Amino acid sequence: MIMKLFNKLSPITAAVILIWIKTVAVSFIGFNMHPENWTDVLFMTLSPIGAIMVILGIPFYFKRKVKPGAIFAVMAVLTGILFGDLLYYRFYTDFVTVPILFQFKNVGGIGPSTFELISPWDLLLLVDLAIFWLFYVKRKSGGVKAENKSKRLYGAVSLMFVLITITLGMVKVPHLFSESYNRQQLVKHIGLYQYHLYDIGIAAATPLNRVFASATDAKASADYVQSHEEKQSDYFGAAKGMNVVLISMESTQNFVINQKVNGQEITPFLNSLIEDSFYFSRIYDQTAQGKTSDSEFMVDTGLYPLSSGSAFVRKPGNTYRSLPHILAEKDYYSAVFHGNDASFWNRETMYDSLGYNRYFSKADYMVSAENSVNYGIKDIPFFQQSIQHLEELQKPFYARFITLTNHFPFLLEEEDQFISEANTSETVVNRYVTTVRYQDEAIKTFFQDLKKSGLYENTMFVLYGDHYGISDKYEHGVIELLGQEDTMVNRMKLQSVPLIIHVPGLEGGKTFSNVGGEIDIRATILHLLGISAEDNFSFGQNLFTRDPQHPVTFRDGSFIAEEYLYKSGKCYKTESEEETDITGCEPLMDISRKELGFSDDIVHGDLMRFME
Repeated sequence: MIMKLFNKLSPITAAVILIWIKTVAVSFIGFNMHPENWTDVLFMTLSPIGAIMVILGIPFYFKRKVKPGAIFAVMAVLTGILFGDLLYYRFYTDFVTVPILFQFKNVGGIGPSTFELISPWDLLLLVDLAIFWLFYVKRKSGGVKAENKSKRLYGAVSLMFVLITITLGMVKVPHLFSESYNRQQLVKHIGLYQYHLYDIGIAAATPLNRVFASATDAKASADYVQSHEEKQSDYFGAAKGMNVVLISMESTQNFVINQKVNGQEITPFLNSLIEDSFYFSRIYDQTAQGKTSDSEFMVDTGLYPLSSGSAFVRKPGNTYRSLPHILAEKDYYSAVFHGNDASFWNRETMYDSLGYNRYFSKADYMVSAENSVNYGIKDIPFFQQSIQHLEELQKPFYARFITLTNHFPFLLEEEDQFISEANTSETVVNRYVTTVRYQDEAIKTFFQDLKKSGLYENTMFVLYGDHYGISDKYEHGVIELLGQEDTMVNRMKLQSVPLIIHVPGLEGGKTFSNVGGEIDIRATILHLLGISAEDNFSFGQNLFTRDPQHPVTFRDGSFIAEEYLYKSGKCYKTESEEETDITGCEPLMDISRKELGFSDDIVHGDLMRFME
């Protein structure tokens, strides 16, 4: 039966059908895009066809006689794209973009992280290639004649599918392209390969934004930010004149705080520190494809990260009004401490633009195979070796420390494990517990050394999780660990990261349960230092007085606020988790759309150069 079918089909028709079936299967199973209704199912099923026909038809358009081998080569390329997207999606729950291809080394390259994501089931992606090879490349090597009439018909049908898909997508989602940062929405409605073609066009046109930008564009963004009145709290100036130590805790999510495994605390030191600190328990990871560099960007600039790629790589030459620039006006010296190569995420160049005076990178540390794991020097020796550098800094200082050990795939030698692995069905989550515990111990030793050095008493400490560690692929393990119900709302709430601000001399601790995001950290630091937010351009608000109804906006356009939560085109009540009418979320959707748009305008157009 199958042999008769393939004998009747032309090679190009067979190729289109095979690639289409594979793409649809991966969309529903691999990308797990959660179709909400029958129209979503229809779009996800039909949207890939047009682009597949266009791409597979490339040999058909340019040759009179097309050999099956040429079609097979194009099929192999499309399979490679599909597999690359699948691997990337498994960890980042996102799709590959053109800018990320130019910073591939920063997302791990080929290594333990990549192999951890590969599944034996991925071999099924080769089935259609094997079928095509057996039925066409081996048996019909003479090729297919491509007459002009058949070329025109094929081209017309291809374009018809493309145009119909795009038109219907825009009818169903009016903001489909203005919200192109919502890549899952875009892929769902126009298809994976059409999305990639669109992404290539956007990447090619982006440099023109700076060329045509003007002071008028800058004024629109400035007017929006300045329309939000700054509110003071009793904590304004509580840390005035103090040094600032910022600790970016790699891949640390909030669920580990006060959580036990086998009767042992995962973060005993952080738990004790919270008792005498400001602890913000509902702060959310707002990073995109730049991950740690995105969190740095938000904290230092008060701007949202780019939707595609990292500002550290794409926009290092921009003018910024950064935290180091603001603190320099108060005679602060700024430095960064990080145990990786200076060029990683283009930090060496970007830190100059952000106004840092000194960058202590791998070259400034004694790094060996014995004291390293995964991405570089382990956290305990990293902090121990940093003390001398810190003691020599000009005072007052703003010092950022970036930890490394708690990084996917969470590898750690047995002698460095201060806690046994968890007992969930997901090994990645089980290992994660051990690397978080190691990081906690490293921070504890750092505080002890700072007290010995005399630096502790006059220093404000800001510790925060930079981004999620457990991606969507492994979250079922966290749900199991916490004993929660596996719902979309609970998974979204897992994106909460800890924020702990410790000011020596302030009595007692206080927990704040109001929602906020990483973009609010800068404004909160300035508030505690007694520095007014006036003229310090930022989309963040200080967390002591943050408007609870203002949405915490994520880079894909989803958000969470005190009353409403918006994700995957649906509106929910934040506390009850009940789905509600979309009209409840629409005013907040408008705010999120405006802020992401204005922030993108600023970064892509380099508008801060007009805001002297």
